[in-house]
Amino acid sequence: VLQVDGHTDNIPIGGNSEFADNWELSQARALSVVRLLSEQMGLPPSRLSANGFGEYQPIDTANTREARAKNRRIELKFTEK
Repeated sequence: VLQVDGHTDNIPIGGNSEFADNWELSQARALSVVRLLSEQMGLPPSRLSANGFGEYQPIDTANTREARAKNRRIELKFTEK
């Protein structure tokens, strides 16, 4: 299974966003990649997983613009079924 993990920075979502919070944003980020892999690249949906982690698994904990940019990411992981 190809696990697609979405992550965000720790800045709260603004009131004008279509997403309620960073968890929703990270999930939507992962789901958009899963849909691209399935619909445009032909990977079987049964082999894909979309996961949202919000701001809770940062790779850089510094309070800088560069650190926040690193944390807004997608990770692809091969896992067992």
